Amino acid sequence: MVREIIGKKLGVTRLFSQEGNIVPVTVIEAGPCPIIQKKTKEKDGYDALQVGFLPKKPNRVNRPITGHVKKSGRGAFYILKELRVDEVDQYELGQEIAVDIFQPGDLVDVAGTSKGKGFSGVMKRHGFRGAPASHGTHEHFRHGGSIGAAADPSRTFKGKKMPGHLGNRRVTVQNIEVVEVRPQENLIFLKGAIPGWRNGIVTIRQAKKAPAPSRPAPPQEKKEEAREEVEVKAKAEVKEEAAREVKAEVEDKAEVREVAEEEAKTEEVKVEAEAKVEKEEPKEEEAKAKLEAKAEAKEEAKEEGKKEES
Repeated sequence: MVREIIGKKLGVTRLFSQEGNIVPVTVIEAGPCPIIQKKTKEKDGYDALQVGFLPKKPNRVNRPITGHVKKSGRGAFYILKELRVDEVDQYELGQEIAVDIFQPGDLVDVAGTSKGKGFSGVMKRHGFRGAPASHGTHEHFRHGGSIGAAADPSRTFKGKKMPGHLGNRRVTVQNIEVVEVRPQENLIFLKGAIPGWRNGIVTIRQAKKAPAPSRPAPPQEKKEEAREEVEVKAKAEVKEEAAREVKAEVEDKAEVREVAEEEAKTEEVKVEAEAKVEKEEPKEEEAKAKLEAKAEAKEEAKEEGKKEES
């Protein structure tokens, strides 16, 4: 698992512990660091991840860099750094490494470029105590003194502590305690001072001289479990889909059966109505015949009455 991240030093402040003690801390904006490239033993001779930090505008990126970061789909960055890992297969291009890889109480090593302080003497640069201020010392209070023998070996040995350029070099401070982590703001608070100036770039990694903390593996290390969960969910979805299809088919058959029953009932009603009509037709004919006979009888009676009067 990756136990390293790139950050930017924001400044120093203080926090209060649960006991009410003041804790001086350095605030660092760490990550997120997307994975830009994966390097493998087969192709590059070693396993590593190239990550980016501090996004860069597309119009400030040349074509080679644009092509290099295109596969990750995360754009270009001002800072590109390789992080050594044991296995690169568990990581994907574009995946982010966030500050939540550390927790309060962890010990980390912080590497950065120290402040440049120009040319300095041996007292400031190496901590020499200087010459005595009495007993005849004259104009050599802050000098370093002798730098070697004269005749033999007739030279100054390499590495002799002498005046020179102070600072502006790579410095690593070990076993710094993590006081607080704020993943939502990408901030990590480290106890004490770390090398570099404000807005300087630093690298935070798991302390080499301290045992790694035992905690549950992050989601990216549970790739197999996640795959199994996905497969189980997929199978469950397939079963649910099959059940839905069977249910829909049963419902369709039920609807067809209901339609057929309704058609059959309609046909029965129609047949019954026709039978009733057939039964009622003779009665209507008889009634018509009776009415016609009555009408004829009335007409005959009228004609007979007229004949009698005449």
